[in-house]
Amino acid sequence: MPTIATIRPLIPGLLLSIAVTVVAIVAAGIETLIIGYALLDPLVIAIILGVIIRAIWTPPASTAPGIGFGAKQILETAIVLIGFSLALGTLIDAGLELAVGVLVCVGLTLGLGVLIGRVLGLPMKLAVLIGVGNAICGNSAIAAVAPVIRARKQDVASAIAITAVLGIGVVLCLPLLIPLLSLTDSEYGVIAGLSVYAVPQVLAATFPVSAAAGQIASLVKLTRVLLLGPVVTLFAILYREREDTASGSNLSFGKLVPWFVIGFSIAVALRSLGVVPGWFAEIAQESSRVLTAIAMAALGLSVDIRSVRETGGRAAIAVLILTGILVTTAIAVTLALDLP
Repeated sequence: MPTIATIRPLIPGLLLSIAVTVVAIVAAGIETLIIGYALLDPLVIAIILGVIIRAIWTPPASTAPGIGFGAKQILETAIVLIGFSLALGTLIDAGLELAVGVLVCVGLTLGLGVLIGRVLGLPMKLAVLIGVGNAICGNSAIAAVAPVIRARKQDVASAIAITAVLGIGVVLCLPLLIPLLSLTDSEYGVIAGLSVYAVPQVLAATFPVSAAAGQIASLVKLTRVLLLGPVVTLFAILYREREDTASGSNLSFGKLVPWFVIGFSIAVALRSLGVVPGWFAEIAQESSRVLTAIAMAALGLSVDIRSVRETGGRAAIAVLILTGILVTTAIAVTLALDLP
């Protein structure tokens, strides 16, 4: 049980991480006031600010425990809270054909992300993070998978920053497909839901077109997000099996599946069964966003920018190629569905 003695060392680092998060949230709010929506999510701003601060100023040693706690335990708690905002009914509402289309896009993007990353000489774990981020739900997916594969902090920072920045280009360019391919609002909504990397960016790419496009895109995107739990569990099993085989130790369920994946799954189940009221789900969703932003700030504060530079260019190329493949696949799947 936490005591004052165990909590006190965490305070300096947590306060620093929270301060960075507050600045990130304010910056995102200013973006919204100026252009109507936030091109850069507070999570992305938080990690970028953290990296910049660390590059020009080394935080004192007293902040290290709190920064480490924020980057790990707070992040894991945020992942559990995300589950309370997801219901399996979303997958049913999407329909079988569309659900299959989502599975195709996610599976293809994930597999090719790892393959392209390795061909370009990226570390395996960075390639996995890039694949997961583009396949499912951007920052949240990267943040959720990172601890189970024990990714380096600099790889997490690189994957989040590059995917987010290049993802803005997708948001800005995607509407150009409407006249080019004579897309209906429904078709455009599905393409956006299948290809845009994070939920806020999906809304930014679709609601300016029409409410119908935004609603359909949100449904498709949330269907992708529902795959986060299975994907995290899959990588947890793969990496724990590899480590335990190498060490010769026995596998156990507790070692294969981290506590926060179990918590996430229970949260989704409770939400799907109707046990969790809507108001609680909204609070959990907002709390998860704030906690994830704090974790991203902590992560940025613990990253050496020089190590990110080593793979930044190749990671950007991998994300560009993968984004092109994902958008092309989304178009093909959508046109095959013959939507109204």
